[in-house]
Amino acid sequence: MPAKLKLTAINLDCPDTRALAAFYQQATGLELAPGSGDDFAGLVREDGLWIGFQRVDDYQAPRWPDQRVPQQFHLDFAVDDLDEAEALVLELGAAKPEFQPGGDRWRVFTDPAGHPFCLAEG
Repeated sequence: MPAKLKLTAINLDCPDTRALAAFYQQATGLELAPGSGDDFAGLVREDGLWIGFQRVDDYQAPRWPDQRVPQQFHLDFAVDDLDEAEALVLELGAAKPEFQPGGDRWRVFTDPAGHPFCLAEG
């Protein structure tokens, strides 16, 4: 049997680690990891999973759905109330692209650094 891999972290490139960590901290309620700073910041979940934010010089935000600067990845979040969650992330600085391929099933947003993420009830 092959070895099993355990996901321990998801890291996002960005121009401002503290700002992007604050966005996701307020949206998810995750704790800011000790030692977070200007070059790298992290949020940690109770089970140890990290969402990391690493500063990149000359960062180019994805242009979803345009593929000239592709999305590279996206995050999906389950929410209890889609409208309430949408209001929260927009208030925190997310943007809602005009193109919404999910219909009533999910909604696509972009975080302050341009990374796409989806919200779906579940």
